Amino acid sequence: MTSALRFEIQATCPETGARAGLLHTAHGTIETPVFMPVGTQATVKGLTPRDLIDDLDAKIILANTYHLFLRPGHERIRQAGGLHRFMAWPRAILTDSGGFQVFSLETLRKVTDEGVLFRSHLDGDAHFFSPESTVDVQLALGSDIIMMLDECLAYPATHEQAAESMHRTIRWARAGYRHYLSRDLGLHCALFPIVQGGMYPDLRRACAEELLALDAPGYAIGGLSVGEPRDVSLEMTALTAPLLPADRPRYVMGVGMPEELPQYVARGVDMMDCVLPTRNARNGYLFTSQGKVVIKQNRYQADDGPLDPECTCYTCRTFTRSYLRHLFQAGEILFATLATLHNIQFFLELMRRIRAAILAGEFAAFLQRESSRSCA
Repeated sequence: MTSALRFEIQATCPETGARAGLLHTAHGTIETPVFMPVGTQATVKGLTPRDLIDDLDAKIILANTYHLFLRPGHERIRQAGGLHRFMAWPRAILTDSGGFQVFSLETLRKVTDEGVLFRSHLDGDAHFFSPESTVDVQLALGSDIIMMLDECLAYPATHEQAAESMHRTIRWARAGYRHYLSRDLGLHCALFPIVQGGMYPDLRRACAEELLALDAPGYAIGGLSVGEPRDVSLEMTALTAPLLPADRPRYVMGVGMPEELPQYVARGVDMMDCVLPTRNARNGYLFTSQGKVVIKQNRYQADDGPLDPECTCYTCRTFTRSYLRHLFQAGEILFATLATLHNIQFFLELMRRIRAAILAGEFAAFLQRESSRSCA
């Protein structure tokens, strides 16, 4: 079966292995490396699709299978014409399998070799996710990139626990991928298996080797950002990424802080996502070229300068720090919109600068400058 997704590498940094490429999907071409804004419940909180397209030029966003399965339901979305039409988003969508959310339920779920029995955090109703059913749910959503159900362990975990979880993830990947290949709708999307193995190099290698046999159109590195030290996360990425096919996109799930993004790209990663820019924005924590701004602080009460003088987003072009602080302190909804707009712009612009540096053959120098600045 030929996937609707095609990946084209345009340049590679010889010193680090960082890649710049084009990810061609049924809903447009995405320049990589790319950071994907998270739209958990078919919306990037605080923003309209028009904001994301006209102001931010986001080419792909992420939505969450678990939450959409529970509310409004994948069948309702399928009947509405799929997620693109339902949320009026004409560009690419990636959906995760819902596995991370299910495993975070702890006392509300039970894992078996067939899948996961869990209770909804909304009403307590029982549901079951299998490798096959999560594929079916995502096909009903009509996503461009769908993720395989995997088991995501919290940190720390013993080698024995991580090995058992890894083997289950491999079995689920085989079953889910067979089902994906049997569905005609699979022609319109791409399914990515997820490499697991905890923080153990031997397990990461073994998992990657087994998943390569699927010959999938792309691969993800999961099980990171679960409480481990950041240097361990980077170490696992550096170990795993080169094991994956060089001609397929590589996606590290759930990362990271702005200073970390160039580090992941330097390890051969093409795709990343995180709720950090949107969640932090709503809580008044803003990323700028001059460092973080915690807008509630008194020092911004009479600050009539822009949030970030180097940023060209609508928020920075139009409003002062003083006004933004006022909105935050007053609990005005507008603050969340303006802050989210800026934070996502900050992340997307950083990725554009990283991509430009790779294409220009200057990424190694760029990485050194960014590392020096983050340590200052």
